[in-house]
Amino acid sequence: MEYRIGHSRDVHRFAKDRKLMLGGILIDYSRGLVGHSDADCVLHAVVESIIGALGLGDLGTHFPDNDPKYQGISSDYFVKYVSQLLDKYKFEICNLDITVILEKPILAPYVNSMQKNIAKLLQISSSRVNVKATRNEGLGYIGRGEAIIAECVVLIKRKEVIKKLL
Repeated sequence: MEYRIGHSRDVHRFAKDRKLMLGGILIDYSRGLVGHSDADCVLHAVVESIIGALGLGDLGTHFPDNDPKYQGISSDYFVKYVSQLLDKYKFEICNLDITVILEKPILAPYVNSMQKNIAKLLQISSSRVNVKATRNEGLGYIGRGEAIIAECVVLIKRKEVIKKLL
């Protein structure tokens, strides 16, 4: 059985007049994130960690931020794309571990919905997805509330192929 690990870290600055999407869930907050797409840094980290585990580059390789067709697009699109890549290369997700680093808003009320949504988009059990949030204790640009960081580690394995006996 072949196993591979992928990791990604995505950072987006806060901005006014934007919706805050994290893990594909609309978060009730006064600001959103700057980005070419919907700027969902959680889904971006998930997607890029899977692309990395497959050895296929990074998010920008597949979805350039200067391509107008991705302007404002939902990051759900990117997740569905990597789900198809997993099938194409005959891999499946063992588990995803996601950490969101931010001062505000508090994500505890949204974590379960984020886990379920990510699992649904990837067509896996929600028991294979872990989402947690932590603060930066007031330190640096995260501590000042200027941005959000999302990190994701994924473990994938090659799908078993069952040969039929003739």
